[in-house]
Amino acid sequence: MKNETITFIGAGNMTAALIGGMLAEGLSAKQIWATDIDQNKLDALAAHSGINVTTESDKAIAVAEVVVLSVKPQVMQSVCETIADAVKVKSPLMVSIAAGIQTTTLNQWLGASLPIIRAMPNTPALIRAGATGLYANAFVTEHHKGLAENILRAVGIVLWLQEEKQMDYVTALSGSGPAYFFRIMEAMEQAGESLGLSHEVARLLTLQTALGAAKLAMESSNDLKTLREKVTSPGGTTEQGLQQMDEHDIDELFKATLEAANKRSQELAKQFGES
Repeated sequence: MKNETITFIGAGNMTAALIGGMLAEGLSAKQIWATDIDQNKLDALAAHSGINVTTESDKAIAVAEVVVLSVKPQVMQSVCETIADAVKVKSPLMVSIAAGIQTTTLNQWLGASLPIIRAMPNTPALIRAGATGLYANAFVTEHHKGLAENILRAVGIVLWLQEEKQMDYVTALSGSGPAYFFRIMEAMEQAGESLGLSHEVARLLTLQTALGAAKLAMESSNDLKTLREKVTSPGGTTEQGLQQMDEHDIDELFKATLEAANKRSQELAKQFGES
């Protein structure tokens, strides 16, 4: 991404994270624009990163090869309709990071047949440890894919999906996933306290254990089942704890958790598409 200019519509936390990642990767601040209705957000972003900012979205789109739609799903339609004329003139690659809004719906709101890539990053992108699923519509070229990868890889790993419906699965697994892990860590912390540990000790042991387990899994050639078996001695403490998980059917619990999130993602897609 040596010469392309990127414009972000919306100056929230995810925009700031993506911009920070790209700048760290060596992209010039002069190549990045951000637009928002909140001047205070823009001023803070400009002061921190040195990028170009404006409240005039048409001005920022006019210079862009890539436009990143970084606004909440609830306001996406009004935003798309506001920028539609400017987008038709420029015909940039559109990258949407809004959950639940399909590419056909975005093109309908924009009033044109544009190359659109949907991206589902998760909140660890804020610390450049994110996981992002990507889906490209039929108008996207390999060059476009490379541009999107450069943006999202700046904050973590990226994985391409073959079918748009899989975006709902990604939303359920990795998009919502950090909250599931936070809930598990919350439960472990509370259980540690109930055994007699102080809050701070239980908290730090829980967080470091979660971090270490994830890092070990990422760097190991073994699958998760093998890693689990390696720390489970017959008749030992770990085995006893895991038996409790199995007795409470943890597999079914997480299957139901992801199915519920997936269903809601599909419902939102339908709701936004009909709006």
